[in-house]
Amino acid sequence: MQSTSALESSVLVLNKFFAAVHIVNAKRAFTMLCKESAEVVSVDDGQYNSYDFSSWIDVSAFKLECGLSDNDQYESIKTFSLEVRVPRIIRLVVYDKLPKANVKFNRKNLFARDNNKCQYCGKKVPTSELSLDHVIPRTQGGTNHWENIVCACTNCNKHKGGRRPEEAGMKLICKPVKPRHCPVIQLKLGSNKYNSWKQFLNNAYWSVPLE
Repeated sequence: MQSTSALESSVLVLNKFFAAVHIVNAKRAFTMLCKESAEVVSVDDGQYNSYDFSSWIDVSAFKLECGLSDNDQYESIKTFSLEVRVPRIIRLVVYDKLPKANVKFNRKNLFARDNNKCQYCGKKVPTSELSLDHVIPRTQGGTNHWENIVCACTNCNKHKGGRRPEEAGMKLICKPVKPRHCPVIQLKLGSNKYNSWKQFLNNAYWSVPLE
């Protein structure tokens, strides 16, 4: 399929030693492939195959033409002259460093940490209907950090107001903590679409920020 979302789909980036270092969108991945600073890594029947951009275009054309079974696991991008599959994994051909481990404190990671669930009633709701609540209100000295902010649905947030949970007769489902690893990656690994990532994300690499 082809859509704007295909260009925004996630691609795992490995360093030259096949260690996971980052996640980028497909648009950025194609840019690196075109500049020959990266190659595609495809996991086929448990084996790694590497392709430069030109070879990947040929492989995409062959698999699309033959309608091979893994085709439905890939989005594809169409141009006037070709159709190419969005890779799941690319490998930097020079870069050999690992970034400093750190999980960014932002809305995306907070929503992912709490799995889009209100931490008071447990209801899972779309991001657009979810808010962030200060467990200890800022008016009572509460600060912006992992241990003091949770996801809350509109009703629970309204009921709690500017009070602490116990003052509002409410209780947290889970104690908020700073995640050791990027929460977003855990959500993606729950999808069959990203199965090929798992063998590159073993315990040795879980300290790497994948965002």
